[in-house]
Amino acid sequence: MTAAETLLEGLDEEQRVAAETLLGPLCLLAGAGTGKTRAITHRIAYGVATGVYAPERVMALTFTSRAAAELRGRLRQLGATGVAARTFHASALSQLGFFWPQVIGGTMPRILDSKGRVLGHAAETLRLKLDTATLRDLAAEIEWRKVSRLTIDQYADVIGTRPLPVLLDAEKMLALHGAYESVKDERRQLDFEDVLLATAGMIESEPRVAQQVREQYRFFVVDEYQDVSPLQQSLLDLWLGDRQDLCVVGDASQTIYSFAGASADFLLGFPRRYRESTVVRLEQNYRSTPTIVHAANRLMKGRPGALALHAATGEPGKVEPTITTYASDVAEARAVAQQVAERIAAGTRPQDVAVLYRVNVQSAVLETALTDAGVSVQLKGGTRFFELQEVKQALMMLKGAVVGATREPLFKTVSDVLRSLGWTQTAPEARGAVRDRWESLNALMGLAEASPPATTLREFVDELFERSAAQHEPTMSAVTLATLHSAKGLEWDTVYLVGLNEGLMPITYAKTEAAIDEERRLLYVGITRARHRLHLSWAKGGSARGGERRASRFLAELA
Repeated sequence: MTAAETLLEGLDEEQRVAAETLLGPLCLLAGAGTGKTRAITHRIAYGVATGVYAPERVMALTFTSRAAAELRGRLRQLGATGVAARTFHASALSQLGFFWPQVIGGTMPRILDSKGRVLGHAAETLRLKLDTATLRDLAAEIEWRKVSRLTIDQYADVIGTRPLPVLLDAEKMLALHGAYESVKDERRQLDFEDVLLATAGMIESEPRVAQQVREQYRFFVVDEYQDVSPLQQSLLDLWLGDRQDLCVVGDASQTIYSFAGASADFLLGFPRRYRESTVVRLEQNYRSTPTIVHAANRLMKGRPGALALHAATGEPGKVEPTITTYASDVAEARAVAQQVAERIAAGTRPQDVAVLYRVNVQSAVLETALTDAGVSVQLKGGTRFFELQEVKQALMMLKGAVVGATREPLFKTVSDVLRSLGWTQTAPEARGAVRDRWESLNALMGLAEASPPATTLREFVDELFERSAAQHEPTMSAVTLATLHSAKGLEWDTVYLVGLNEGLMPITYAKTEAAIDEERRLLYVGITRARHRLHLSWAKGGSARGGERRASRFLAELA
């Protein structure tokens, strides 16, 4: 068996078809937990190993820095070094920085970290005083317009169909869009959407730019293709030119960013657009027990593009998902916290448990209840791991230690550095800031212990800084608290889905059939995060002033 053939070992029949289809248009309809990342990384590695792909001519595109870092890591392990795995924005920014001096001349404008300050100044030019929440909503609407490839005049034609912030009517909204663009241009600044628009404009208008870009990259893979926007699709088309060596991977049932301009139409319409395309359906779910898979299927039955998942696990799956009703949000939070604490006491690792909810405001009562129950929590969306003070300090000290590094084992050097910062082999018994600091340093120690035996300190430190840049954070020994949106792409042994009542799931402002369907898909994402145990719950009452609530309409389909 050749080295290339070993890359196909362990793939199921559909994954193997995908991995061996190296040329031409390929569409992978990949359900939750079906091993899509495994399929595409082995496909790329197989293409490189067989000589069909030159690694430097392959571009793997995804939507988050973390996902791109994971792709690069897996490809390295499979021997496919040199393959570019990036987000759409990172790819476009790299090209824009290279071509701007040649095409426009001078240095490239500064990229905005956030639209907030510019929008505030734009509002002032119109003598409008807007609060922070309205500015955030305004920024989101500007992003939607731009990724939908609408000019302000074109946006004026559809503004009547858009949900606008309470304080802004159509006339003020259009004026703010124009003022924002003017202020930004006066300051020689670009926002993230401008990066894609400018890159697309250069390729479209400059034949030599188009030729150079297309000579550099020949083979494209797009992960999470259901999340692509019209702007990203148009840029992808320009990168491809008249070629068709494109592999797309996605699941229409996990389209949860329609509000931000994402559209599953590109995924579902792929076979019509590319008549010669190969379509492979990945429906063997390797993540969840049969009972959880059945619940997910029931929720999505009959929905456009829904895949029929089949549980591949050999477990009997006798632990049925539970649905529990509580008297109030506080009662729900305390009961869930108690169950989590008991599960951890029985031997479950904290990092194998997640509590998921619809909106950020739900996290406070849950975090309090879990902390009161003696459970460490990691709030996804809070301070990022590599931005923690103790982690930044540890990275600087490890970087300094590289200079005088000896040949002693990696774990010994790392442990010495971390001990100087207060890390010990045994966790502090008390909860609070001291324990949180220890957990952070212990996570770094865990990365060192998981490194290959021959890893040098320099290689380890380089990997840490690469992880930091890509926001690829290590696993902490804590229960995860996360919104359903931020849980996408992750998985846990035990998942608690809380607050499943009308008004939260579906959310109050989901009025149209399309919006309700998006809420359904969001719940589907939450359900399919669970490997072994799934607990769903809702509360009849919130506060003393609130009336009695109703259970989410989706629970009736899952009961």
